[in-house]
Amino acid sequence: MNDSNCIVVFSGGQDSTTCLFWAMEKFKNVIAITFDYGQRHHLEIETARKITSEFEIEHHVIDMSLLSQLSPNALTNHDIKIKSKEDGKLPSTFVPARNLLFLSFAGAIAYNKKARHIVTGVSEADFSGYPDCRDDFIKSMNKTLNLSMDEEFIIHAPLMEKDKAEVWELSDQLGKFEYIRKNTLTCYEGIIGSGCGDCPACDLRKNGLNKYLNKGFIY
Repeated sequence: MNDSNCIVVFSGGQDSTTCLFWAMEKFKNVIAITFDYGQRHHLEIETARKITSEFEIEHHVIDMSLLSQLSPNALTNHDIKIKSKEDGKLPSTFVPARNLLFLSFAGAIAYNKKARHIVTGVSEADFSGYPDCRDDFIKSMNKTLNLSMDEEFIIHAPLMEKDKAEVWELSDQLGKFEYIRKNTLTCYEGIIGSGCGDCPACDLRKNGLNKYLNKGFIY
């Protein structure tokens, strides 16, 4: 196990919770940070608090409410309908500069906490078309953080090449499959666990789960 401190960007959803458990296996001291950016459901933050409290993880909630004012999007404005990617346009749930700002602040916290490692749950395989979830962006951001603070941070994105079925598989390998299935919040309608079953986030989660179960990995 690595003795270095590790910062996990944590929302309480399936992906970031899988990354939290992944980090707990790799690093001795894990610190979770959650951003309050005016997202549709404050329950997301409460879910993150509950999980980190249960596993005795140091947890910080960072006020990022300004982000909701920068550009209208369906995650911070209830009047905007949730739409998947269509006609070459990004989904209405895309929040411009979200991961750019999140990782910048994570880097600042890492600097003050003397943590070299930063973990984020972005994925290029199942990323809904978000440009700030691509491997190129993460590598560029890693270089930018290092140059901006004259440090040698390492941004880990353990889900980068995994589709949702493979994310479920990883959670199972970590021994946290059932916990993540029942206690994480991915649903855009704010329903913990299996969610509403209809929104794009639930579809992605459900389809990945079915694919994983049908491959006979478990049960």
